[in-house]
Amino acid sequence: MTTVTTYIERLQQAADKAQSAETAYRREAATRIAALERERAFAFRRMNLMRSVAEAAKPQMADDSDPAERSGEEIAVARALALLRVRLGWSSDSETRDATLAHFAPVVIALHLASGGAEMPDETSGIDDALGHFEAWYEKAHGVSFWMLFENPMQDTPRVDF
Repeated sequence: MTTVTTYIERLQQAADKAQSAETAYRREAATRIAALERERAFAFRRMNLMRSVAEAAKPQMADDSDPAERSGEEIAVARALALLRVRLGWSSDSETRDATLAHFAPVVIALHLASGGAEMPDETSGIDDALGHFEAWYEKAHGVSFWMLFENPMQDTPRVDF
């Protein structure tokens, strides 16, 4: 082998090593970007849902209905869970859906209590705790994040040229 051939082989090895390093970095970066993208999507889903649920869970002004019929908390829970069913597109019942709604009810109650002016040391801690317990339960029970239910895959539509 000549000195020039050895030199070119070393350059080839250095180029291959640099390419491998770049490929590994791009793979790591893509994984990290995907994780951050998922985290952002879930944070916005959480915020948007909780904003709507908080509005539904707010204590309502008294009306002419019989107060003994249902308490304000029961009405708030019913309103908020109905909203959740609509947001998830659940038009029928199942054991899984019923369990999900039952486990989400404490989140609504915490929102209802906090929005009603109930004295709490940290007004959001009860809500955070309830939501955290719900999210942990859902992930343990179903193996995926609750926020995955809000995925809206776009269906392929045929392309039509006129």
